[in-house]
Amino acid sequence: MNKKRITFIFSLLITSFGLYAQNQLSLEDIIARSKGQSPASKQAETRKENRYWQYRFYKTNYNPQLRLEGSLPSYYKRVNQIPQNDGTFKYIPVEQTNNNINLGLQQPIPWTGGLISANTGLGYFRDFNDPTALAKQWSGTIMGIRLDQPLFAYNDLRWDKKTEPLRYEESKREYVEQMEFISREAVTRFFNVLQAQINIQIAQFNLANNDTIYKIEQGRYNIGTTSQDKLLQVELQLLRSRQDVAQANLDLETARLQLRTFIGLKDGDEFQLVLPVYIPQFDVTVDEALALAKQNRAAFIAFERRRIEAAREVAEARGQRFQTNLSAAYGLNNNGLAFSDVYVDPEELQQFNLTLSIPVLDWGRNKSRMQTAIANKKLNDYVIAQDEVTFEQEIMTQVRRFEMLRLQIEITKKSDEVASERYNVAQNRYLIGKIDITNLNIALNEKDDAKRSYIQALNSFWTAYYDLRRLTLYDFSTKQLLYHPEH
Repeated sequence: MNKKRITFIFSLLITSFGLYAQNQLSLEDIIARSKGQSPASKQAETRKENRYWQYRFYKTNYNPQLRLEGSLPSYYKRVNQIPQNDGTFKYIPVEQTNNNINLGLQQPIPWTGGLISANTGLGYFRDFNDPTALAKQWSGTIMGIRLDQPLFAYNDLRWDKKTEPLRYEESKREYVEQMEFISREAVTRFFNVLQAQINIQIAQFNLANNDTIYKIEQGRYNIGTTSQDKLLQVELQLLRSRQDVAQANLDLETARLQLRTFIGLKDGDEFQLVLPVYIPQFDVTVDEALALAKQNRAAFIAFERRRIEAAREVAEARGQRFQTNLSAAYGLNNNGLAFSDVYVDPEELQQFNLTLSIPVLDWGRNKSRMQTAIANKKLNDYVIAQDEVTFEQEIMTQVRRFEMLRLQIEITKKSDEVASERYNVAQNRYLIGKIDITNLNIALNEKDDAKRSYIQALNSFWTAYYDLRRLTLYDFSTKQLLYHPEH
C-alpha cells in the first residue's frame, strides 16, 4: 500500500466524519418539540388548567347562589309506639306524607364572613288515616330574609381573597418556569445524543484508522523495519477500537431512546442531530438578573403568600377561642287547608337568636393553640428569610457561572482545532516514519478528548442559558420577557 493511497484513505475518513443523515434536527427543533408534544409539557398544561379551575371555584364563593332544596316526595307508613298514662303502650298505624320545597337566594358577606339570604318555601302534609279535613295541611313562607353572622370569628373568605389571587398568579409563572425547565432537560438529552453521535464517529474513524495502521505495521514487520512488539501493540489497539465501536453504538441507541421518550417522537422517526454553531452574545449583570427574578419569578410571589398564610393560621387560632353566632330572620308565612290559604292574610315571621360557646376553664388549651400558631409564624418568617437568601445566591452563582462557560466555549473550540491540526501533522509524520505509533496514538487521544470537551462545553453553556431564563423568566438574547402578567 503506497503513501498516496494511505493519504486518500485518511482523507476519505475525515470527510465522512462530518456527514449527517437527511432528517436533521437542531437544538431549537428539539426544544420546540419538547414544549409542544412531550409528556412533561402535557403534564404542565394539565396542572395549569387544574389551577385555573381551582381559581374559578374560589371566585364563585363570593357570588350569589340560587338554591332549590326540599324533600319531595316524602312518604312513610309504619306502626308507632305511643306511651299511655298508665305506663302501657299503644301501637297506632301511621301513614303520612310530609313534603316541602324551598327556593333561596344566598349571598356571602366577604367582609364579615356572614350569609344573607332571601327565601320562599312551600310545605304539604297529609295523614292518610285521619278522615277529617285537618288531615290535609298546607304551609309556606311567602317571603323571608335571613342573616347568619358569626361574631369575632375567623373569616376564611377574607383570607382567601388575600391568598388565592397570589396562588393563581404563582401558578401561571410556575407554568412558564416549567416550560423553561423542559427546555433545559431537552438540552441535556440533545447533547447526550450528540455526544454519542460524536463518540461513534470517533470510534468508527479510529477503527478504520487503526485497521490501516495495522496493515502498515504488518508490511513494515514483513520487511523487518518494525518489531513484533509494536505490531502487537497496534493489533491490541485495533481490537480495542472494535470494542469501542460496539459500545458507542449501544450508547447512541440508549441516548436516542431517552430523547425519543422525552420529546414524544415516534419509534419510526429517524433523525440526526446538528451541532449548534450560533452562540448568543449578550451581557448580564447580577443586579439586572436579581431585579428580573424578583419581578417575574413565582418563588418571589410565594414568599408573600407564605407570610400571609402564616398570619392566617394565627387569625384562625384566635377565632377559635370562643364562638358567638347571630341569627336573625324576618318574613311572612301562613298555613291553611287549601293551597290558596297560604297566601291569604299571611302572618308576620320574626326570629332573633344569639348563641354563645365560651370556655370558662380550659386548662390553657386556647393559649397553647394561640402560642403554637405564633411560634409557627416566627419559624415561617425565618425559613422565608433563608429562602430569600438562597434565591438571591442561586441567581448570582448562575450569572457568574454563565460568563465563565461562554469563555470556556471559545477555549475548547480553539483546543479542538489545534488538536485536530496536531493530529494531521502527527499522522503525516507517522506515514513517513518520523514518529512511532505511540506518539501517533497520543495525538489521536488528544484530538478525541478535545472534541468531547468542546461538545461538553456547549452542553454546559446551553444548559446554563436555559437555567438563566428559568431563574429570571427573561430572554437576555432577545431582551424579551418570557411571562406577561396580563396573559
